[in-house]
Amino acid sequence: MTSSCRRPEHSAPPDVFYNEAEAKKYSQNSRMIEIQTQMSERAVELLNLPEGQPCFLLDVGCGSGLSGDFLSEEGHYWVGVDISTAMLDVALDREVEGDLLVGDMGQGMPFRPGTFDGCISISALQWLCNADKRTHSPPKRLYTFFSTLYSSLSRGARAVFQLYPENSEQLELITTQAMRAGFGGGMVVDYPNSSKAKKFFLCLFAGVTGALPKVRNKGVSGYWGSVCRFKNMKGKSAKKGRDWIFEKKERRRRQGREVRADTKYTGRQRRPNF
Repeated sequence: MTSSCRRPEHSAPPDVFYNEAEAKKYSQNSRMIEIQTQMSERAVELLNLPEGQPCFLLDVGCGSGLSGDFLSEEGHYWVGVDISTAMLDVALDREVEGDLLVGDMGQGMPFRPGTFDGCISISALQWLCNADKRTHSPPKRLYTFFSTLYSSLSRGARAVFQLYPENSEQLELITTQAMRAGFGGGMVVDYPNSSKAKKFFLCLFAGVTGALPKVRNKGVSGYWGSVCRFKNMKGKSAKKGRDWIFEKKERRRRQGREVRADTKYTGRQRRPNF
């Protein structure tokens, strides 16, 4: 996981942190532009869109439009949503080809059902895990976002989020709310053994479960790495089942409670008594 000492979401809300000075970096810093472009390219690859066919895509947290530029280069049409007006102003100055919309992803996506063929998001999703106001509830805001996003995607479409999770609890919070909203999918971790190059991609399927893609690992030909699939489409293990019992025991251990050790008999179905 990424270090918490330099996390921007701990400094200020996104509409405050991404001010004019910060927004200019996304049009002037060549290293930042290169990284954003690489992550956008990977996100589009994970979308697994049909070859040679233009698609209508949603870019959540589009910022200055760097990821949108790659979408345009690939021949796709897109709509970008961002909460920072300063970042969107940079995108307008750069004359990006997509349509831009000011919006808070935690309040939901205001689009008609089945509008988009896919969705990408670069370095934005983790912001929803913070409560910037007293009225903010991260689980509720995440569920509102995922449920409205699910509705706005065509059935069988994918959504790919590159994110910087702070810890495993944050990952669990995000994936739980995504599954509650109806998504299937899992987490793809590129370069899992590298502290600097490691990248997390949450790959979600709307309505139809697909095969999770392979992952990249620096220095190894082809693909290799860590892939974690959700338990099921409903987002929960079967209640009282073996997986459900193990998950409950693990949660209690994290809470510091006394829990019996796991054995081969844990969660085992008992024969009915006659």
